Amino acid sequence: MTVALLILGAYAIFMWLVFYKFRWLKFNIAWGVVSFWVGFHVLFLLVVFMRFYTPYTIDGHVIRQTIQIAPRLPHPTVLEEVFVAQNQKVKKGDKLYLFDKTLYEAQLKEAEANLASARQNALILQQDIVLAQEALQEAQANAQYATDQVNRYTDLVPRGGAKQETLDKWTSQQTSANAQVAEAEADLKKAQLAADAQYDGVNAEVASAQAQVDQARYYVDQTTILAPEDGVIISQQARPGLVVGGFRIGAIAAFVADADPYFLATFYQEHLKFVEPGQPVEVALDIYPGQIFAGKVKSIWEGTGQGQIVPHGRVPEFLFMSPQGRFAVEIDLDEDPALKRYPAGAHGAAAIYTGGGGDWVAVLRRVNMRLYAWVNFIVPFDV
Repeated sequence: MTVALLILGAYAIFMWLVFYKFRWLKFNIAWGVVSFWVGFHVLFLLVVFMRFYTPYTIDGHVIRQTIQIAPRLPHPTVLEEVFVAQNQKVKKGDKLYLFDKTLYEAQLKEAEANLASARQNALILQQDIVLAQEALQEAQANAQYATDQVNRYTDLVPRGGAKQETLDKWTSQQTSANAQVAEAEADLKKAQLAADAQYDGVNAEVASAQAQVDQARYYVDQTTILAPEDGVIISQQARPGLVVGGFRIGAIAAFVADADPYFLATFYQEHLKFVEPGQPVEVALDIYPGQIFAGKVKSIWEGTGQGQIVPHGRVPEFLFMSPQGRFAVEIDLDEDPALKRYPAGAHGAAAIYTGGGGDWVAVLRRVNMRLYAWVNFIVPFDV
């Protein structure tokens, strides 16, 4: 818009010089129509060339990754200490918040006691196998002795060397001994099955108890919230006495990370016709009036929310007059690729130079960008 007004002003001055200052031509209705027609087409072509060969937007922002600081505690828990202040820089691993540990330390002790008991039970299961093996050996020995006695008396009774009653007694004992062998074998198998109940090579009861210990220790660790990486705490509203956990799902603070920021500018879709990654860019940030930052196009986000239909039970509505979505272009700034100087949300204008349309198009856009940058010294007018 600024460049269009400048062009109109320059053309008006030129017409004034021709018709009124130097009177090279005499102004009349015909020359008026011609002058208007020429001026309109010149302006129209300039605007079209600039829109497509040097796309421009005033909707650019510095974007920084944010992490929602949300306690992960299963029970209502009181916040005891806050180690960070509003807008404070922190390093990865710094303490941010400390919650009451009483309940979770008690649960950890209980889980550790259950683990010790499970390990003892696992040792007992091994001893049960040994006892079952000894009982089986004893039953097998008794059964073998009873069998030998039955065989002996079976030879003696027909020859009158022993009574039939004695043979019947040993026959009965043999049957009982064989039953004891079967019972001992079943007990041994049961003991082995109990000992073989394992998960990933560890006794199942011990593995279950260890999992409970790990879970309890995890929640003890979660009572202290540490900085996930280098950054700054924004919107720190938590104070000692705050109760979290249970059904609370919201965050208690926003953490803005230092790493991986980027500059994002949105453009109308048709203006990106000739834009490609690697093309030069100029950015004018409002927080640095009068300065122009050079950069390059990193990527084009070819998608908007209008291209997504969220699953729901209603038939989608398509409004004919709804405004089109703008595509975002990610830009790398040459001077400070890490964007350490720029806070999250810093606003500015951006222009992409595709190289088409001739050098004069780029010159006009560069003038436009510098006008924007210098006007930032007085805009907004809130003196």
